[in-house]
Amino acid sequence: MELKAKEIREMSKQERQEKLKSLYETLLRERATHSMGGAPSNPGKIGSIRRQIARIITIEWEDRKK
Repeated sequence: MELKAKEIREMSKQERQEKLKSLYETLLRERATHSMGGAPSNPGKIGSIRRQIARIITIEWEDRKK
């Protein structure tokens, strides 16, 4: 499920950090599967995960500037 920016902003800082860690772990597993020659269950999943990570990091930066 793709996270929306509004949903991320409603999360606490701790929840965002946990979600970010979870997304990094998922990305690592997907990349490992891909590098071993396995067919991904969803071809666009890696891109989707990367976008979600970027959204969380962007919102973290916005919060730091405030």
